[in-house]
Amino acid sequence: MKDFVIPWDDADKGTPARTGAPVTLSVDGIAVTVPEGTSVMRAAAEAGIQVPKLCATDSLEAFGSCRLCVVEIEGRRGTPASCTTPVADGMVVHTQTDTVAKLRRGVMELYISDHSLDCLTCAANGDCELQDMAGMVGLRDVRYGYEGDNHVFARAGGEANPRYQPKDESNPYFTYDPSKCIVCSRCVRACEEVQGTFALTIQGRGFDSRVSAGTAGDDFLSSECVSCGACVQACPTATLQEKSTYELGTPDRKVVTTCAYCGVGCSFEAQLNGDRLVRMVPWKHGKANRGHSCVKGRFAYGYAEHPDRILNPMIRETIDQPWREVSWEEAIGFAAQRLRGIQGTHGRQAIGGITSSRCTNEETYLVQKMIRAVFGNNNTDTCARVCHSPTGYGLKTTFGTSAGTQDFDSVEASDVVVVIGANPTDGHPVFGSRLKKRLRAGAKLIVIDPRRIDLVRTPHVEAAHHLPLRPGTNVAVLTAMAHVIVTEGLVDEDFVATRCDAEAFEDWAAFVAEERNAPEATEALTGVPAAELRAAARLYATGGNGAIYYGLGVTEHSQGSTTVMAIANLAMATGNIGRPGVGVNPLRGQNNVQGSCDMGSFPHELPGYRHVSDDAAREVFEHVWGASIDAEPGLRIPNMLDAAVAGEFKGIYIQGEDILQSDPDTRHVAAGLAAMDCVIVHDLFLNETANYAHVFLPGSTFLEKDGTFTNAERRINRVRRVMAPKNGFADWEVTLLLANAMGADWDYTHPSEIMEEIAATTPSFAGVTYALLEEKGSVQWPCNEVRPEGSPVMHAESFANGKGRFMVTEYVATEERTGPRFPLLLTTGRILSQYNVGAQTRRTPNTVWHKEDVLEIHPHDAEVRGVREGDWVKIASRKGETSLRAHITDRVAPGVVYTTFHHPDTQANVVTTDYSDWATNCPEYKVTAVQVAPSNGPTEWQRDYAEQAGRARRILPAAE
Repeated sequence: MKDFVIPWDDADKGTPARTGAPVTLSVDGIAVTVPEGTSVMRAAAEAGIQVPKLCATDSLEAFGSCRLCVVEIEGRRGTPASCTTPVADGMVVHTQTDTVAKLRRGVMELYISDHSLDCLTCAANGDCELQDMAGMVGLRDVRYGYEGDNHVFARAGGEANPRYQPKDESNPYFTYDPSKCIVCSRCVRACEEVQGTFALTIQGRGFDSRVSAGTAGDDFLSSECVSCGACVQACPTATLQEKSTYELGTPDRKVVTTCAYCGVGCSFEAQLNGDRLVRMVPWKHGKANRGHSCVKGRFAYGYAEHPDRILNPMIRETIDQPWREVSWEEAIGFAAQRLRGIQGTHGRQAIGGITSSRCTNEETYLVQKMIRAVFGNNNTDTCARVCHSPTGYGLKTTFGTSAGTQDFDSVEASDVVVVIGANPTDGHPVFGSRLKKRLRAGAKLIVIDPRRIDLVRTPHVEAAHHLPLRPGTNVAVLTAMAHVIVTEGLVDEDFVATRCDAEAFEDWAAFVAEERNAPEATEALTGVPAAELRAAARLYATGGNGAIYYGLGVTEHSQGSTTVMAIANLAMATGNIGRPGVGVNPLRGQNNVQGSCDMGSFPHELPGYRHVSDDAAREVFEHVWGASIDAEPGLRIPNMLDAAVAGEFKGIYIQGEDILQSDPDTRHVAAGLAAMDCVIVHDLFLNETANYAHVFLPGSTFLEKDGTFTNAERRINRVRRVMAPKNGFADWEVTLLLANAMGADWDYTHPSEIMEEIAATTPSFAGVTYALLEEKGSVQWPCNEVRPEGSPVMHAESFANGKGRFMVTEYVATEERTGPRFPLLLTTGRILSQYNVGAQTRRTPNTVWHKEDVLEIHPHDAEVRGVREGDWVKIASRKGETSLRAHITDRVAPGVVYTTFHHPDTQANVVTTDYSDWATNCPEYKVTAVQVAPSNGPTEWQRDYAEQAGRARRILPAAE
């Protein structure tokens, strides 16, 4: 493949683009037509004329403070700032007159006289806008000496006294050097306009003015700064600078790729100095992130270089032995021989595999193809089932398609947003920032969550309604909202009549109208006040464009699929489907959860969500693959583990997944893995699952491979190789080696060839090619002959299944109940700085914000148990127990406790149950009955686990 050449104009045009009626003007004799509302500065840029600027950048609204961008306009007095002056039809602009040149040099002289001129040793040398603009305006001499006051020194009586603060190096990723600040306010405005945290201000006046990260005692680490990097990217000097540029130098080349953390799918420029990655900068043309980022994608990529990373294959005969490093040839041969041996002894169905939601579409496709075409069974599963499989089932049942309906841009047209079972500011922070921006512009917010997430109330955003339901009662709350909409005549009758199945609607409407579903009848069950629930339902139904965004707090329940269908019912009943600003939008957890589902990772579905029993679908793949496919669905992960304990399932290939830490009922997972004869772990690190492995195949990071990810909005984004794989192979090549060692005859030479096969066999990807992705940047499936450039909004004219299908959503209480022994309900979630099981983020400086998992407990529950802030507490369920430290907070309601699952020392899933969603087996992580009591430290189980893990990770010294 040729090197990626960005086909877009990457120049900073000073102010944001506008939409509106065309306006034609003349800039330095060049006619240019731009939309109404465009600034003169941007119009000049469109004409190929660069106007000098310092406070202006096209990611922020115009500010007009630096006065470097002055121009002359015929018929107008003075020299207005081009960034704040809108164009007008027939306007004649001059950007290069003697008058403006003199003014610009004068302005630049003042800036330079107030700046520390250490350019040759400055980390921003060669990458500094102040330096560039000084050259652009032709500044060669500075008339002002350094004997007077300036930003750096206060001079009195001939003495120079520093007036600036020392460099703030508290943040692990960037520094703040006040001596280099030109007080352009770009960082402050980026924090406000882009991130929406409002952590930064300008403090002081005149020469005492400087950027402040909070109160007098705050630094960048202790302040409200969330380290998204927006301020660093906006800074035109080295005032805010990545520490990596001090260590590695200024980047000299870049490759555009896609972040490998959450499901937002941010596009980044990987900027390198030679072959060393210096920094990741959000790409302004990325359609998912629009030039923004979070602390993980922006800074937490150092795990790729971490010394814990395993770079050589390893094998061992039994799991009580230490690991032995071997060649790739020996490791692959050992794995293939063991798997074929198992099948020879125990039958074709005795082995299987797990695909990764962190790997590319192409890699995931190959793994499920290997299982079906080479292993000869359908024993394939993925972590996507463990988190969002109810999304697939629920939306396919109601809408006919197993995916969200909108793109992220759609939120900008929303009037009412419902966030249920999700915490966007922590789990999907870039989308969270976009949502906050829309809320500040006037949209209303309804939060349905047992916990008071940040969006409920901050100094700048406040929800109109917070429905703090009891964990496990999602269906009852949504059905009660539907009751209000139906009984109060708030249904969009026209939409329902033209777009939905009439009989199904009548059945549903009759069901939700029953008095037992009224808010007053469900209040005692859900804990949500009836009046508040009614007000929220009315707001969603009547407030204009209504959008619903949901996360794992919806899907990870025994009624996860039912809840997704209840959400779809609300959207159809109110007509909030098929246009910008509305829709049903799952916030996917990992970077390629959507893609792993699309690629056929489930035991009952081929790529494109076609059932394995479908003869026509199987025939398509059999023809292309040259192999027969079993018509019977295979085993899901829990079934594989059950069969392993029963002695019937003996071998598994696990790519990029740590089921021992991420799956429920840890003891059962460990028992299943221990019972197998061949566990192959293909990953970056010796994870928890590798404690029970016989073969370890080192994986490659997203920086070391080509391919695609599909994000939560169905956007297919290119992943581009930034550096050579440190282990020698990209993950798709490792799967290729194993498949061929087991008898396949695959000859792929590049992931683009795998995508060609995906397009040839999967209708929703039929039009997807690498050439199209190079041209468009990204596309959203379905992408085919009907929609050759993709589909930002689904179900615009009709549903995929013709008519939208309402489903009766009867509330069925979970079998997991509280009682005298276990009176509290545990629910789990994520935190901003960490990601999933923490394998990547724990190996970066992000641990400064979250060193350990803690248990959030309400002050009342803590008091009656004698628990104080920071105490060790033991949390016990019917399945197991673990200990961690307590954090006392009213974010959770009395009777509810909450923790994260990022650290294996805690192993939170040792207490979760094996209850799961009725339709998909998605585990019920969010409802576990527990008791909390003071503890002296880790439990005996934790100590035993740590000891076993230590033994399992021994590696023999390399042979001389």
